[in-house]
Amino acid sequence: MTTPLVPASLRTVTVLAGGISHERDVSLRSGRRVADSLVSHGVKVELRDPDASLLEHLRTTRPDVVWPVLHGASGEDGALRGLLDAVDIPFVGSRATAARLAWDKPTAKALVARAGIHTPRSITLSHDSFRELGAAGVLEAIAEEHPVPVVVKPARGGSAQGVTVVDTAAGLPRAMVDAYTYCEDVIVEQKIVGTEIAIGVIDTGDGPVALPAVEIVPTSGFYGFEARYNAGETRFFTPARLSSPVAEAAAAAAVAAHEALGLRHLSRVDIIVDAAGTPWFLEVNVLPGLTETSLVPQALEAAGYDLGWVYAELAQKAIADHSA
Repeated sequence: MTTPLVPASLRTVTVLAGGISHERDVSLRSGRRVADSLVSHGVKVELRDPDASLLEHLRTTRPDVVWPVLHGASGEDGALRGLLDAVDIPFVGSRATAARLAWDKPTAKALVARAGIHTPRSITLSHDSFRELGAAGVLEAIAEEHPVPVVVKPARGGSAQGVTVVDTAAGLPRAMVDAYTYCEDVIVEQKIVGTEIAIGVIDTGDGPVALPAVEIVPTSGFYGFEARYNAGETRFFTPARLSSPVAEAAAAAAVAAHEALGLRHLSRVDIIVDAAGTPWFLEVNVLPGLTETSLVPQALEAAGYDLGWVYAELAQKAIADHSA
């Protein structure tokens, strides 16, 4: 499956990394990994931190393709992707509308549920409603409808920033405050107990396919920011320790979620598999982390892919889609 060859028509790639979101450092690490992988296969790469001169720079240099490796709102809410379309530059990843739908977790959950995929029960509350209706009354209503354990998280954002697993009702107020620090809207979601997995979905030209599931076992019991990006904080099993039928069901759910949201090229679907073997959709990342500890590169390597080859193929697919 591994090959050293890259598409002959792929000459120059501009990798965008950094940005101004809370995930800037992660983005820089992901961008460097993508750039190095492409360079190792003979592709000329410009690694650029976006700024006010970016669009004019792209109009002038006209790279074959742009690879946005910008985590957080600056790269995943669809705005940048819409601008890249406006300046007529091919780019890797989902289009603006699909990215916007996936970036908003309540919307993504609703669309995925409509496609017949299980997702935990939840309620979404704006910061304004939380204040105007009275925190005490709102928290009481939440506790009645969604008894602990629950997961409280920002409705938009990544890298588990602002996410809290709440095991007692007393912990709910603090969890809400922490989540509102990152987003004006917060999800309170039923906690599904089971095996936590992440499934990358890639499409290099033959339709979306699921990569081997990565099982996530954080030493702290919670796959938070530190556990994601500090080596040794989490154990990973690739492929996940699931029976073949359960692994196939989880893979099918991941591809179905990818398609339900209209995503393209690359995504990562986060899933919990319960004791009955049912996969539950949690969220999807239109731009999954690509650092040395990230899950999609682990899955690609476990499947026998060469990272540079895959990244070049995705870039070529972006060019072909743009031409079409």
